[in-house]
Amino acid sequence: MLVRDVMSEKPVVVHATASVGDAAELLAEHTIRHLPVVEGDTLVGMLSDRDLRSLVTPRLVDESALTDLKARYDSPVSELMSPDVETVDPETELGETIDKMLDLKVGALPVVDPHTGNLQGIVSYVDLLRALRDQA
Repeated sequence: MLVRDVMSEKPVVVHATASVGDAAELLAEHTIRHLPVVEGDTLVGMLSDRDLRSLVTPRLVDESALTDLKARYDSPVSELMSPDVETVDPETELGETIDKMLDLKVGALPVVDPHTGNLQGIVSYVDLLRALRDQA
């Protein structure tokens, strides 16, 4: 079985210049954990709920900490995203994809056309579990 058989096509994406706050809203609105970051159709990074959790401040904060948090949420996604993203292409075998996800300790990988570099979709652990369930 190949990535193209299980991937989510047309994933929710965020532009690199969008605010971190806007990205957080997209994650919550669509109940997803991973956002490919694009410029046009080209993948330039990945933003996850884990990246956003790094912004959370302790319960007891002073005014300067709140000001800093607001500034971070207003900053562009490009400042928080992971820019060096491992990808798979639609023809990648699922076994190879699973191994890559386990090695990298990630829950999703962007699917990129190897010829154009354009984002084609995303494959997540949920997609893989659904495929396993369908095979059972």
